[in-house]
Amino acid sequence: MAWIYLMIAGITEIIWAIGLKLADGFTNVVPSIVTLIFIVISFLLFAIAMKTIPIGTAYAVFTGIGAAGTAVLGIWLFDENASLEKLFFLGLLLFGIIGLKVMDGKEASGKGVES
Repeated sequence: MAWIYLMIAGITEIIWAIGLKLADGFTNVVPSIVTLIFIVISFLLFAIAMKTIPIGTAYAVFTGIGAAGTAVLGIWLFDENASLEKLFFLGLLLFGIIGLKVMDGKEASGKGVES
């Protein structure tokens, strides 16, 4: 269940980041209120997820989902640059997030690499 909370926290991070852009320095009231609400939701879910997911993994996944999702929506909604290099590194970021999830699952089951 912690991983579901973490994924939702990452998605809500995307929402508040886009809301922050639309809030225009908190000068637009509705996007500002939506942004603040989703910041609170995001961090509450993130905190709940960290009760069982190691902090390094949780933070990397949380910020990775937020960064990748925000970058993709920035391309789609705000006509930001979508170069092949940018898309390559977004893919690399997503690959890293998946890798962290897989490795955390292996460590939890006792199949991780011994130190």
